Amino acid sequence: MLQSATVLWVECNLLSEKTVFYTVVLTHADQADGWPRGNFTDINQIDITTSDRAIYMTDILRTPDSCFTQLKDYPFSQNYRNLISSGNELRMHYVDEGSKSAPVILMLHGEPSWSYLYRKMIPIFTEAGFRAIAPDLIGFGKSDKLRSCTNYSYQRHVDWTREFILALNLTNITLVGQDWGGPIGLRQVALEAERFSRIVLTNTLLPNCQPPPLGIANWPSQQIIDWVTFSANTLDLEIGEIMQGATVTKLSPDTIAAYNAPFPTAEYKAAAQVFPALIPIERTMAGCSENIEAWKVLQNWHKPLLTAFSDNDPSTKPWETVFQQRIPGAAKQPHLTIEDAGHFLQEDRGEQLADAIIKFADKT
Repeated sequence: MLQSATVLWVECNLLSEKTVFYTVVLTHADQADGWPRGNFTDINQIDITTSDRAIYMTDILRTPDSCFTQLKDYPFSQNYRNLISSGNELRMHYVDEGSKSAPVILMLHGEPSWSYLYRKMIPIFTEAGFRAIAPDLIGFGKSDKLRSCTNYSYQRHVDWTREFILALNLTNITLVGQDWGGPIGLRQVALEAERFSRIVLTNTLLPNCQPPPLGIANWPSQQIIDWVTFSANTLDLEIGEIMQGATVTKLSPDTIAAYNAPFPTAEYKAAAQVFPALIPIERTMAGCSENIEAWKVLQNWHKPLLTAFSDNDPSTKPWETVFQQRIPGAAKQPHLTIEDAGHFLQEDRGEQLADAIIKFADKT
């Protein structure tokens, strides 16, 4: 299958005692913007027409530490984990507070936020005896960023997050998924169900492009379409303004500056720009079939699941009912609506959300 390409080099990587994959970089006439790289367990099965685009060291950006020196109310120690699942080493930052032997609350953020979003909740969790872990997705916060939008995909975010969970060997996890934290986090549950003890979903979704009761009516909504169009046509997103526009609370200048901090220039914002376009809004889009398979696992999920959506987030609110009706573990749970809160309810009512999660975890 390599007859029409020139192989430049091959890496052989031992991922485990049983799994070896080959990383191949090659050139061919159809790939004008770079060399595709693919991971394969058999080097003879390489198909250059389907290989992922390579990630090179020149594609990787790292926000200078100086950008974060003025953060307010974010006293947490820095932790980093190097990830290799995309074929090149990327550094993921994460907050890890509390006893390493305590039950884990894993908080996954979305677009265009980072672990700073959970700063009000983390101390509440640790004081209650939990280990609070909040990673920055690749492209956000203090994690490495990729220069090109084409280097990001829904599947890569799933893979990076799974590698992170496995690397830390996290178990007895309470997943807290908001925004993209739901689509990425629920895929982790489907892949590693035994590692998760319960789920909390808040202002999130798991798009499957199916009609009710399997999905939601009129998907995608005009609000989703407008967001995808806006981000695709805005080369320098105003991150702080986006956060303010999706909260009820008036954010302080320091808070807005903290959300802008990871992105000193526009070239750092590729992940934020492309993320909306990765939402599966059609059955043919990448991630849709994988989400349908994840739903098959979730509809047999009998461990506890709580929804805690806000009252001011129409873009995700319809999914609340789908989660409650399709997932058995949601039955007879104390689902709640967080009032006077927008999409980023961690900013508006973070303390209230944290208290609800602790009560839910303690009872289940």
